[in-house]
Amino acid sequence: MTSLLDGRQDPSIADSPSLEEAVLNRYRAAASAVEPGLCCPIRYDTSALQFLPQEIIDKDYGCGDPSRYVTAGERVVDLGSGGGKICYILAQKVGKEGHVIGVDFNDTMLALARKYQHQLAQQFGYANVEFRKGKIQDLRLDLEAVDTYLSRYPIQSSGMLSQFEDYCEQLRCERPLIPATSVDVVVSNCVLNLVNPEDKANLFGEIFRVLKNGGRALIADIVSDEPVPSHLVQNRELWSGCLSGAFQEKQFLEMFATAGFHGIEIVDRQDKPWQVIEGIEFRSMTVRAFKGKEGPCWERNQAVIYTGPFAEVRDDDGHSYLRGERMAVCDKTYRLLLEQKGPYSSHFLPIEPRTVIPLDTAQPFDCSRSHRRDPQETKGIDYSETTDAATGCCPPGKCC
Repeated sequence: MTSLLDGRQDPSIADSPSLEEAVLNRYRAAASAVEPGLCCPIRYDTSALQFLPQEIIDKDYGCGDPSRYVTAGERVVDLGSGGGKICYILAQKVGKEGHVIGVDFNDTMLALARKYQHQLAQQFGYANVEFRKGKIQDLRLDLEAVDTYLSRYPIQSSGMLSQFEDYCEQLRCERPLIPATSVDVVVSNCVLNLVNPEDKANLFGEIFRVLKNGGRALIADIVSDEPVPSHLVQNRELWSGCLSGAFQEKQFLEMFATAGFHGIEIVDRQDKPWQVIEGIEFRSMTVRAFKGKEGPCWERNQAVIYTGPFAEVRDDDGHSYLRGERMAVCDKTYRLLLEQKGPYSSHFLPIEPRTVIPLDTAQPFDCSRSHRRDPQETKGIDYSETTDAATGCCPPGKCC
């Protein structure tokens, strides 16, 4: 690994390309000639690769396979779609009723992805893939519209610069590249760590913005086990190689939580590091995170029982759940924990109140109260019914 650094002195910021330029230049070259150093060994579903041209397969530079967690009929955005490999795998996953949008700002990569678009649509039997030019940290700005504007009105004065900035803001508001709450899934494959450090918080905010309520992000990226020191961050080759811009493992998860996601889970993590530099291990990790915990909290006397295996767990909002105990939850959390397609349903049992409280008459849930729910709250204080043994659980004439 030291060969990446041997004999190299980082030039000053003024004399070297920006991080963004370094990434653009390296991936522009990688779209023309295969660069093995950008690849992390990945096993894809071979059946999904059989239609893909070898050029797209060879010029794919990823570190994971988020497509395996996507299902039929979903609308998906692939951030940093490159040559289109994941998009065309996704096209087969989501099928005719689904739709896939690849976003990239590298013209050379976009040209490669679009080169086979018509051919693959014919082979699949449907056309459900498109590619849009944009920066993944600003999914509202359509860069092809920007390019058209600049070709007509080259900026030659500060006044024209101001007009251009106004035009960009108008585009973001009136014709966003990816509208808010418009997709079911956002995927990315080894791209988020290439974004400038100051833009990364906005990047996660954009992922959150475009997802529908109940949607999810599936992000594969390179992470580090230790913080990356500044002298490595400033190395353009290491940055454009998906290394020095890597999130530290814990920080990667925290970025999702800060953006408002819940149910954040590591679904895949490379056992052995991909590369080691100055003792820092860099490896691939795939994270799944859900959107949808926003909204008011209403009291409807509902409870859940955490089934285990841990004695106690805590969610992203600080609610604790004790194994085997009836825990009071608001209506929003109740539905969130029991959603069949969500991240929690296999760990919780529902306890509905004997008398249902209509949502339009429910009072605000008191989040400061004890989180245990007395059984009498759900059954009703005056409930004193006595019943015979339940029937129907044993075959006729036999005892359980």
